[in-house]
Amino acid sequence: MLCPNCRKLISSDEAVCPHCGLHNPGSGWKGVLLAGGIFSGDRILTCIIAINAVMYILSLLINPGSTGLSLNPLSFLSPSSRSLLILGATGTIPIDQFHRWWSVLSANYLHGSILHILFNMIALRQIGPFILQEYGSYRTFAIYTLSGVGGYLVSYWARIPFTIGASAAVCGLIGAALYYGKSRGGYFGQMILRQVGGWAIGIFVFGFLVPGINNWAHGGGLLCGVLMGFIMGYHEREGERYFHKLTAWICALATIGVLIWTVGSSVLFVLYSRMSGIS
Repeated sequence: MLCPNCRKLISSDEAVCPHCGLHNPGSGWKGVLLAGGIFSGDRILTCIIAINAVMYILSLLINPGSTGLSLNPLSFLSPSSRSLLILGATGTIPIDQFHRWWSVLSANYLHGSILHILFNMIALRQIGPFILQEYGSYRTFAIYTLSGVGGYLVSYWARIPFTIGASAAVCGLIGAALYYGKSRGGYFGQMILRQVGGWAIGIFVFGFLVPGINNWAHGGGLLCGVLMGFIMGYHEREGERYFHKLTAWICALATIGVLIWTVGSSVLFVLYSRMSGIS
């Protein structure tokens, strides 16, 4: 059989893979866990973008009468605060008043306008392939998810009342790229450091010039990305191991569970509100 972790040929009754050290490689659940699936190639980036798009459309449909249709590009097609709150926006209001700690994960898949989601998804498409190449798909998703959560925890500690967006998670990928460039060194590392460093500076300058940008989440996500890059390592140091894959699957299952919960509860809330005549 092929080891589900390193994909090298081994005996099916091996207690430990002699190549990568995976215990009990013949276990069925490990085969499912490490088989690839959504983590094959750049499929994970497509999945992230698709989920963001679905959540954005849903946020517009939940309360269509309050959808922003102004000519201001920063607020054009903006969901109502009510829609975003019930779908999992985060901050001191959702966490302190409604005890929604899980919103530090769900808020990464919500956006406040068409320009907001386009900007974040374009940034993800620009930085994502490089992180996939240097870190691998499992580590990329783990960095993306944990950086987003970490960024919003920093934002909460800074007492930001209400916030959403994938930018904290995207900044985590930028942080991982900064760590890679600094750690690798040489001409290539310095080139990556200069280019990605320019992006990071641009994000923070933009955040200070445009009102309503959550620089605390950006900074927290960036620092978490650097830390995750250090903890996870990259391909030139070591390939993706069982720990990386297990972490990515835990992040994926947590994300799926939180989004199913928030979408399901939101739909039930809307149906109940309409039946009860609540505006």
